[in-house]
Amino acid sequence: MENNDILIRLRYALEIKNKEMAEIFKLGGVEVSVPEVIQILTKYDEDDENNDQIKCSNSMLDSFLNGLIIFKRGKQEPKPGQPNPPEPSSMNHENVNNLLLKKVKIAMSLTTEDMLDLFGDAGITVTKGELGALLRKEGHKNYMECGDKFVRNFLKGLAIKYRG
Repeated sequence: MENNDILIRLRYALEIKNKEMAEIFKLGGVEVSVPEVIQILTKYDEDDENNDQIKCSNSMLDSFLNGLIIFKRGKQEPKPGQPNPPEPSSMNHENVNNLLLKKVKIAMSLTTEDMLDLFGDAGITVTKGELGALLRKEGHKNYMECGDKFVRNFLKGLAIKYRG
């Protein structure tokens, strides 16, 4: 699944306005204007030679998801004696979907039960064990790579929950 498609579906599901999208990108550390947001959210048409879609890179998507967490929950100040926050995660093509699930879960303050309900609303059954494997850190023995089908159904469940 393309990163642009993920942003389009996430924006629809959470009813985020273009101006808010630009603000979320800024909170994540990427400067994007409202016209650029529109270009990112434009569907790519292979037949259109005037297509001016901006491709969303993995680092842009990661920044957006980090900004979404800050937008929804506020900036977290480090506590005294706590180590510095970790560096931005390195997103490769394989784990984009896993990080999307983790970060949207954090941003929307979803519990495991909430996530299972979202998958159920979308029409697929996911066990707690499967969900736990999807949310694990890459390299863990029980880590499972998240496929596009899971992400599509998760975003569909979000749309059903938040848009009614």
